[in-house]
Amino acid sequence: MVVGTIPEWEDKILLCKRAIEPRVGLWTLPAGFMENRETAQEGALRETFEEANARVELTGLYSLFNLPHISQVYLLFRGRLLDLDFSPGEESLEVALFSEDEIPWDQLAFPIVIETLKLYFEDRKKGDFTLCSATIKRDHDSFVGYETTQHE
Repeated sequence: MVVGTIPEWEDKILLCKRAIEPRVGLWTLPAGFMENRETAQEGALRETFEEANARVELTGLYSLFNLPHISQVYLLFRGRLLDLDFSPGEESLEVALFSEDEIPWDQLAFPIVIETLKLYFEDRKKGDFTLCSATIKRDHDSFVGYETTQHE
């Protein structure tokens, strides 16, 4: 289980530039593997603090992505930044707030992040955030596509 947040501040979101493999030097949402004996929410809060030294208040589960080809499930929560006191953690080169038109789309690390942010900004324009889930399909090492199973 991989858990993380979409840290929000006004019309911007916080992204982290990765300092570790895979995809070092590319941008992502703060997320990582759950630890034993923690809830998904606790893990998302911990990962956000570890990667961005950011404190958030979770406002709800936003997306669930199945990646059966690597035996992973991603849970990403929306989270309101409690303040602007953030900085790179050990696994980040830098952290920054981005508005939608500032997102470095061609420098995002993972398909899950790209898909989540596209859905997030669509929902934000509608003013209605709903849980979305999908399965990311791959055939061996080649990308096959998304199979959306829910976006109410």
